[in-house]
Amino acid sequence: MDPQTTHLLYLHGFRSSPRSTKARIVADRVARRHPNLQWWCPQLPPSPHDAIDMVMKGIAHWPRKSMAVIGSSLGGYYATYVAGMTRCRAVLLNPAVHPARDLMRYIGDQTAWHDPAEHFYFRPEYIHELRAMEVGPLTRPERVFAIIAKGDEALDWHEMSARYPDSNIKLLEGGDHALSDFEKAHLDDVMAFINPV
Repeated sequence: MDPQTTHLLYLHGFRSSPRSTKARIVADRVARRHPNLQWWCPQLPPSPHDAIDMVMKGIAHWPRKSMAVIGSSLGGYYATYVAGMTRCRAVLLNPAVHPARDLMRYIGDQTAWHDPAEHFYFRPEYIHELRAMEVGPLTRPERVFAIIAKGDEALDWHEMSARYPDSNIKLLEGGDHALSDFEKAHLDDVMAFINPV
């Protein structure tokens, strides 16, 4: 039996931030019910290389056996990398599976989802950086829990399901990319899988 989670990392999606609805919902649950859980939800830079470099340095001293990661969309791709490197428990919320392919059309000037006045430039080399962090089949697939919505308007649920064949998958008949019913329908399952202190 795994020890309870003592450290929790949350990785937001493309154009998103720690102000995302799901990130704030998890942060609120942690603050109210798990005050001893070390929580980190960083603002990820646009460069995938810089993002994962910051994350891996930030968790370098975290205990591998009792840490966990939650990742949404592109953050799910990053979380898969983190899980591959650390073998920690991971929860993936409509995870991006082929971001190097899917984000090609976003090369250029972009606005932040939660603050349209905030701009960043998604550079062509970021596609290569995404390819460089592809991990193969996970060595501990049972430590991954994916929530996948068939109604996701941004990502293909077939691809998401196929990427994690031996993991715990909660496949939703409808739903949307944002998992709008996250707090009511999924938060308890996420926290039960993570099993925080």
